Amino acid sequence: MINHDEWLIVGLITSPQGINGKIKVKSLSDFEERFTKPGIRWIQKENEPPRVLELISGFKKPGKESFVITFKGITNRNEAEKLKGYRVLVKVDEIPKLNKEEFHLTELINLNVKILENNKLKTIGKVINLENEKNNLLVIKLQKNDRDVLVPFVKEIIPEIDIKNKFLIITPPPGLLEL
Repeated sequence: MINHDEWLIVGLITSPQGINGKIKVKSLSDFEERFTKPGIRWIQKENEPPRVLELISGFKKPGKESFVITFKGITNRNEAEKLKGYRVLVKVDEIPKLNKEEFHLTELINLNVKILENNKLKTIGKVINLENEKNNLLVIKLQKNDRDVLVPFVKEIIPEIDIKNKFLIITPPPGLLEL
């Protein structure tokens, strides 16, 4: 498990790109230089400790929120394939300061999920993960049946996020939590 007090997930390695060791990364960051500016990067798979790789180059795919990057020492498709599923991390003390109403997507993990029921807030679950391959979705573990549901991360469904008090409010359309 990642220590969110120490690390922030900024990207997900999705697949190799071509045969020369290039790698496709889905960005979870507003800072493109994390995938384009050469230098030291950290990657992690599941519960393994983060490991260091050196970013040689990278570019943004036109019209996408993904990048094609090259790490030093990753020179063929087989080596690149082994990195599929890894997360790209930055140390928390290296993240840019955000404005008052801004937050990093990974700060949503472990927030309590509440709904307004009979004019009272009721906790119904917890955010346990993010799904970002094609859309920004929150994975919420429901208390009532211990099931995971995917909730689109849009203002209409998630109108309020309170990072300081560790909760968010959802207004799901009928049936969303039963899927």
